[in-house]
Amino acid sequence: MSDAGDWENSSPERLYVITGGRSGASVPAALDLVTLIVAKSTPRHGMQPEHAAIIRLCHHPLSVAEISAYIGLPVSVVTVLLSDLLLEDQVIARAPVQPALIPDRALIEAVIDGLQKL
Repeated sequence: MSDAGDWENSSPERLYVITGGRSGASVPAALDLVTLIVAKSTPRHGMQPEHAAIIRLCHHPLSVAEISAYIGLPVSVVTVLLSDLLLEDQVIARAPVQPALIPDRALIEAVIDGLQKL
């Protein structure tokens, strides 16, 4: 029998307890590494510590990967926790801002040619 102090932060048992034994998200929202998460409120009293930590971190948009790095939990565990928070309407998930599409090279060259002829 091991002592409670021997329970490492990254032990599978700890991760099992944190997620309630779940291995997948409980909402159909597609959360990937670059999905941005923003908190809608402050942590509630009695909230699971990991949920509260995520809410405190996400007052400004953070990606799922950043949240995972900051709280030191695997992305799979963070995804489960985020799905809980999404169900409780505590956070908002949104796609990252898409980079501007680069116009076709031929179009850019035609514009440059036109400008040079002016």
